[in-house]
Amino acid sequence: MKASTFFTREQQDLIRQAIIKAEDSTSGEIRVHIETGIEGDVLDRAAWIFRKIGMHHTKERNGVLFYMALVNRKFAVIGDRGINEKVPDGFWDEIRAVIEKNFSSERFTDGLTEGIQIAGLKLKEYFPREKTDINELPDDISFDDTYKAGMG
Repeated sequence: MKASTFFTREQQDLIRQAIIKAEDSTSGEIRVHIETGIEGDVLDRAAWIFRKIGMHHTKERNGVLFYMALVNRKFAVIGDRGINEKVPDGFWDEIRAVIEKNFSSERFTDGLTEGIQIAGLKLKEYFPREKTDINELPDDISFDDTYKAGMG
């Protein structure tokens, strides 16, 4: 199992289109990162990736990362400081629940696309898209095929 080949080209296009559609109504920036596998805590790794791919450089600090570690069967959804300062406790719970429900039935594309759609709708309330808004981050999925089996 490799991150870069887990989703078909068509599935990757569906995920990318969900990102574009979600960002159409909010200034929030959404990224998806898939890794073959990780060692350690999924939230720690997601936070590290968040910074590694430059998501903390958005003007309003309103980036959201959907992160998956395939071999570990773990995922995380995290937002930047600008989001977490404005939204109520439990803001991410509905998104995580939708993803978890889909993933538990092996519907990974549906889980990501539905989670992304909900994130876009929820972010619109706190970060509406302005006419001058620019796309600050790429909409493409990023991948990391690295994984050292048996080391974690």
